[in-house]
Amino acid sequence: AIRSGTRRPLKSISDMIRGKTGRFRQNLLGKRVDYSGRSVIVVGPELSLHECGLPKDMGLELFKPHMISELIARGYAQTPRSAKLLIEDKDPIVYKVLEYVVQDHPVLLNRAPTLHRLGVQAFQPVLVDGKALRIHPLVCAAFNADFDGDQMAVHVPLSLAAQMEARMLMLSSHNILHPANGKPLALPSQDMVLGAYYLTRKRLGAKGEGKSFSSFEEVMLANENKSVDINTIINVRHRGVWYKDTTVGRVIVNNILPEEMDYIDDLIDKKRLSKLVNETYLIAGNKKTVIFLDKLKNLGFDAATKAGLSIAISDILIPDKKHKIIDAAQKEVDDIQDKFKRHVLTDGERYNKVIDIWTHATSNVAATMMNGMESSDQGFNPVYMMADSGARGSQDQIKQLAGMRGLMAKPKKSMTGGKGEIIESPITSNFKEGLSVQEYFISTHGARKGLADTALKTADAGYLTRRLVDVAQDVVISETDCGTINGILADDLKEGEDIIEPLSERILGRTILEDFIEDGKVLIKAGTMIRDDEGTMISDSNIESIQIRSVLTCESLRGVCAKCYGWNPSNHKLVDLGTAVGIQAAQSIGEPGTQLTLRTFHIGGTATRIIEQSEMQTRRAGVIKYSDNLESADAKDESGILVTRCMVRHSKISIIDKDGQKTTEYNVPYGANLNVEDGEKVEAGTILFQWDPYTDVILARQTGLVELKDFIENETYQVEAVEGGKKQMVIVESKDRNLSPHVEIIDKKGTILAGGTILPVSANLVVRRGDKVVRGQTLVKIPRAIGKTRDITGGLPRVTELFEARKPSDPAVVSEIDGIVKFGETKRGVRKILVEGVDETVRKYSIPYGKHVVVHEGDKITAGTSLCEGSISPADILSILGPKKVREYLVNEIQEVYRLQGVKIDDKHIEVIVRQMMQKVSIDEVGDSQFLPQDRINRANFFETNEKLQSMVVITDSGDSELEEEILVEKQEYLEINKALKADGKKSAKSRKSKPATFNPLLMGITQASLNTESFISAASFQETTRVLTDASTSGKTDYLQGLKENVAVGRLIPAGSGSPHLKNILVSDPELASNEEKTPAEKKSEKEVV
Repeated sequence: AIRSGTRRPLKSISDMIRGKTGRFRQNLLGKRVDYSGRSVIVVGPELSLHECGLPKDMGLELFKPHMISELIARGYAQTPRSAKLLIEDKDPIVYKVLEYVVQDHPVLLNRAPTLHRLGVQAFQPVLVDGKALRIHPLVCAAFNADFDGDQMAVHVPLSLAAQMEARMLMLSSHNILHPANGKPLALPSQDMVLGAYYLTRKRLGAKGEGKSFSSFEEVMLANENKSVDINTIINVRHRGVWYKDTTVGRVIVNNILPEEMDYIDDLIDKKRLSKLVNETYLIAGNKKTVIFLDKLKNLGFDAATKAGLSIAISDILIPDKKHKIIDAAQKEVDDIQDKFKRHVLTDGERYNKVIDIWTHATSNVAATMMNGMESSDQGFNPVYMMADSGARGSQDQIKQLAGMRGLMAKPKKSMTGGKGEIIESPITSNFKEGLSVQEYFISTHGARKGLADTALKTADAGYLTRRLVDVAQDVVISETDCGTINGILADDLKEGEDIIEPLSERILGRTILEDFIEDGKVLIKAGTMIRDDEGTMISDSNIESIQIRSVLTCESLRGVCAKCYGWNPSNHKLVDLGTAVGIQAAQSIGEPGTQLTLRTFHIGGTATRIIEQSEMQTRRAGVIKYSDNLESADAKDESGILVTRCMVRHSKISIIDKDGQKTTEYNVPYGANLNVEDGEKVEAGTILFQWDPYTDVILARQTGLVELKDFIENETYQVEAVEGGKKQMVIVESKDRNLSPHVEIIDKKGTILAGGTILPVSANLVVRRGDKVVRGQTLVKIPRAIGKTRDITGGLPRVTELFEARKPSDPAVVSEIDGIVKFGETKRGVRKILVEGVDETVRKYSIPYGKHVVVHEGDKITAGTSLCEGSISPADILSILGPKKVREYLVNEIQEVYRLQGVKIDDKHIEVIVRQMMQKVSIDEVGDSQFLPQDRINRANFFETNEKLQSMVVITDSGDSELEEEILVEKQEYLEINKALKADGKKSAKSRKSKPATFNPLLMGITQASLNTESFISAASFQETTRVLTDASTSGKTDYLQGLKENVAVGRLIPAGSGSPHLKNILVSDPELASNEEKTPAEKKSEKEVV
């Protein structure tokens, strides 16, 4: 920058328009508004859901213009000046008028940061004394507000249209479902949950047990007369049905339910409450649900107050078995250490096993502690009740109070899941016993990490939301049905083999693509939206997957269509035209991002590990079927027991039911021990196969003698430890890159029977040169870095990496064709792998030094198989497996991260963003179009152009016409010209069919996609302002103002919601007036006579 005389850099024009404080972001996209105020919030439990308490003084100031006109109208003042003075003097009459003015005039409340649209809601103001705003307890979740000094802003909508929008769309009682997942958001929390839980808990031996009552009223009367307690077990008759063994409290809860609902005879905790509110919404509708929520709030607070639950240190019960469990674990750890000293185990194996023992011990202590608390005082222990009901606290926190704190993380910047990130001596004390000095010191790290993470990560999450909003801002519902015949395949979402989200839940609120037929009957017609009943129907049938419409395959030219999107999660109705689904998607993904980053803070840095699975049980009975590529071999394991080993990767075992249908499919890990045979009948719960989760193995592929290649002591391997005279050989990184240690199997003549796999660094050789081995025997063990600590710190960067479609830090090399693996030569440590396809094609791949190759010579592989370890890059999936697979991959991977945190987001939101990432195509062959090669064109424009080309021909010989050669002419026009020429006896023109253009799909990261949008105003207001504007002006771009951002910037109504183009031409008329005008006086007269 140019500096002034005083060395101060001068502010250039580009400085003035770019950045957060520049013209775009400061003045055009975000403006300050008049008529607003802010104040501290306090809880207002006496309010209804649609009300908020507004301080009188604030009301006077905000409604001043309305007040002045009303005072003059009522004759209390003659001029605006005198009215103003009345208001400033706070004349008693003013407050009377104020009551009238605020009646039916909604106000908007907003709490910063506004992470999603529910951060601004409309309320009906109720005037209160004091200076604090009063907030209904149930809307706190939406605002993410608490009452430790939070402040909120009030805005007054002035125009009639604004008031109407506030009342119809933004009123808090119309927004009780979460737009991200359609679950209720206005849910009772804390005290209210505790109250409902206390009411519905049973206590044996309470006063009046076993009495029977003929109605709810009788129960209430008996309770008021103290002849039964709240928790007494009784029988009651309701709508002609006897309910046995219910409680007085449950009757009280059922008494406030809307009459459409059935009797609820359950213990009500937070989860059950959420389900109950959801059911009420579906059965009884919005209005009754809101009334029910208010009654529930009152009942919950009332019950919690009367129950008088409080906790004392004596309620925190330390289990008696705790020391036994810890001593047993310590003994196991000592055994492991002993084995390590005897060199049976490597250091990595020892560390993993120690961490695992302590993880198990901690969860054992926690389990016995919870059991102890549950049985104390029939489960009426207040600490247990608070956690069990979901009101406050978690098992994890109680574990630290009464069990043991467990393992702690080490001070480290990044968590990779490698060795040494968890301190292996756990904290065995809890907070009730008190920590030792060493334990206290270890603890400090976790607590600080929590606080530091919080501060750093909030900014990252905010930036992610901003990029998401920018990429998806112009996705609006533009038509009801685009008429596409494409869709996506939905199936159960699995992690490993466990179903995490069943098919019926994944397709809720989506449109079905094809008729759903069972036994020749059409049960659900194509184009039907799937609600609960249809979902149940589909899950009861035996099908694994179903085709549904999706925004990923929607063919609308601009925006997406309602049928492809499905229902709007926030009201369970088909989404309206003009809904800004792009913004909704961005907010739904970004909002939990901020929540996720704050997650480490609460547990206080104790390390939680995922306990690895090591066996697979079948969930259903049936007949075993091996996949075609599954090969097995019998060999002895380390302990000398004969086992059947799986010899290939990517093989599967299926369970076939009696109808011959495949019910479930399991992936078998390489080297797993198979416990069942092909064609065997099994019961549910049979163990199919087992494996060691902590070590990868390399098995002998043939029977023969071991030959070691490139094994040089202290160069490619080191001898670690002597155990019973046996040395353990561990591969180390060699300075000479041409050496690549591998194991081959030869026969007595020295002919190679099986080529070797290059051994990765830190692999342990189990066999020695000259050993005789049989097929399936373990040759090499490779310790796995697992036991990743779960923490969204790993999560947010992962989400960003996926949305930006970046290459992973160490991507796997992937095969582009189906074929058979052959190993090539090794040069400077780089291994060549050849894949020979069916039609003699050969592809060569180079594997970098030190990477573990996961295929063997002679393996049959399919396109998209990784040849070495590492995660697959989305760009590779796109180029090899096509756009369908990459969309599926992105949606599932992003969901994975959120699911680990227990955050539920509807698939369709992620799909909207992925659609935007894939909206551009790159022109491959130009054909007869106007495109240039490598042009980046919007997918819709590309198909539109190609469609136009189909109705055109290219002139090859103009004949006697006035047409030029090599130009495009409409087919119809060409035929007419030739007809005329023929009639005149002239030479007709000749033509050929037009050639369409071809394309390659592109995958862009969200930042790149936002900068490549059609609108330059939108791109400039996002990032790189100067560059975008320069490019736009040099190429003379036009902005057609079709998205939301560019319209906000130029100050027009946005083309979404009530500003939608399809609402522009609506005329409002009074039907009675219209019908009267058309009739003659005589007709009107005759009508009167009839009446």
